[in-house]
Amino acid sequence: EYFESICVAVILALFVRTFIVQAFKIPTGSMENNLLIGDHLLVNKFVFGPTATGLERALLPIDTIKRGDILVFKYPEDPERDFIKRAIGLPGDTVELKNKKVYINGKPLDEPYIRYLFPPPGESSDQDLDVRVRYGPVTVPAGHYFMMGDNRDNSEDSRYWGFMPREYVKGKADFIYWSFEDDVEGQPSGGIARFFTTIRWNRLLHQIH
Repeated sequence: EYFESICVAVILALFVRTFIVQAFKIPTGSMENNLLIGDHLLVNKFVFGPTATGLERALLPIDTIKRGDILVFKYPEDPERDFIKRAIGLPGDTVELKNKKVYINGKPLDEPYIRYLFPPPGESSDQDLDVRVRYGPVTVPAGHYFMMGDNRDNSEDSRYWGFMPREYVKGKADFIYWSFEDDVEGQPSGGIARFFTTIRWNRLLHQIH
């Protein structure tokens, strides 16, 4: 009976991890200040699941990828690695970066979430080859997305490796269930004291936007 219970628990855990929800840890600062290094997320893998019929789409909480969604996906140049970025360009969109400002189909995109390490230059020219300043215009092909990090000057995203295929999407980042600052100057190096002083209490159960 114990063996049977363990087997059922393992099967359920694998099912949940494969099809419904998965934990993910932020390893870099490419999404600051929205997501910080040490944030632990729950990723909803069910929300973008495939549906065979209209009835399934009507009854199940399935959604389409929208501009601004924060997604976890397979890195196109190395599918064994997971990346997390924000969907900026949808299929069919024309994306252009001018003086660090994103334009979608010729219109400036309102992005209150972005962070710059360096201020935009006074005026960028057509000869500026820095993709952080000027990029495109490019048209997002069908079944693909243009992904960008919120920390625009420190993000390896679609400006460097191109478009992200729809089938590489693993899920949508839902909320932060745990946040732990790994290295805090002046704090104890280990033990219970360090555990409590490095938890970012204000970020626990924080919904991701």
